[in-house]
Amino acid sequence: MGGSTAELLHKLRRRGLVFTFREALEVSGYDRQYLKLILYLLERGGWIERVERGKYVILPLEAEKDRYTLHEFVVGSILVKSSAIAYWSALHFHGLTEQMPGVVFVQTISRKKRRELVVFNTVYRIVRVVKRKFFGLEPVWVEGSKVYVTNKEKTIIDCLDKPQYCGGIIEVYKALKDGNLDVEKLSKYLTLFDSGAVAKRLVYLAELVGLDLNIPGRLIKKGIVLLDPTMPRRGWVDYRLKLLINLELKE
Repeated sequence: MGGSTAELLHKLRRRGLVFTFREALEVSGYDRQYLKLILYLLERGGWIERVERGKYVILPLEAEKDRYTLHEFVVGSILVKSSAIAYWSALHFHGLTEQMPGVVFVQTISRKKRRELVVFNTVYRIVRVVKRKFFGLEPVWVEGSKVYVTNKEKTIIDCLDKPQYCGGIIEVYKALKDGNLDVEKLSKYLTLFDSGAVAKRLVYLAELVGLDLNIPGRLIKKGIVLLDPTMPRRGWVDYRLKLLINLELKE
């Protein structure tokens, strides 16, 4: 590796583990075409790895080319700004499910052209939500990098909102039953989230597992919704909650 190239890598490493093409352009002072060549040579030499277009990670000196894999939470956090590890991935992180998801779920309020990406042979699913639904995040240090993961109570709310991203309502039911959750925080988050479908599902599951939640009556809105949208539309209707019970959960 040449002197100027080594100097560039050193400058980038001082800024952090990950850098963008624009940052490298600012640090190097090179023109775009020359910088593209330099980054190509660095990648071919095993000094950096491109995680997606315009984003690179600096590899440790001891890393073997084509064998190094950055922790999936770190990768997920750099794929899109204003994001957090969520849904099934967060359930597993908090020990609320024994099922290991085959996809890393990343929640964000930012726009992303591609909703699914593959980096280091791992699949990432980018799920965009409106700003009011993006809260309840906790910082976690992973391999020297700070990433955000939805906390236990927010993870439950998110999974009730999009059961298709957590393995279905059965996983939420098990998490509520065994998760040692903060009931007050769960009630507060439900109000902030402001979703009738989530409220109906949570009330039903909470009653099954014996949780005493404070649910605003205004959230039990008109219209029948499915308990589990990942399951067939058949079963019986709980008219009090306006909920189609299409999954039997009672033991």
